[in-house]
Amino acid sequence: MNRAELVERMSALTEQSKAATDLALWAFIESVQEIVADGDKVTLVGFGVFESRTQSARPARIGRNPQTGEDIEVPATPETVLPRFRPGRKFKDQVRAKHG
Repeated sequence: MNRAELVERMSALTEQSKAATDLALWAFIESVQEIVADGDKVTLVGFGVFESRTQSARPARIGRNPQTGEDIEVPATPETVLPRFRPGRKFKDQVRAKHG
């Protein structure tokens, strides 16, 4: 499902115009991105948590090229901060019910 399809579905559920729904969706996305970028988290009970997580630095190491079997040097990676979404129980249960 793309953004336009999501807006159409939300618009039908809320009985709001597509323009108003698109604006609300845009505001939600922008707000979550800013909050998470600032290091805070957004918790929507039953849906999930948007937060930032720190990924540990990894030292350089020797890897293997799977095509040739040759040893190659894999460079070190620095510590990075990435966004993360953890689904809530209700969300997980709903997905499991449809696919389980």
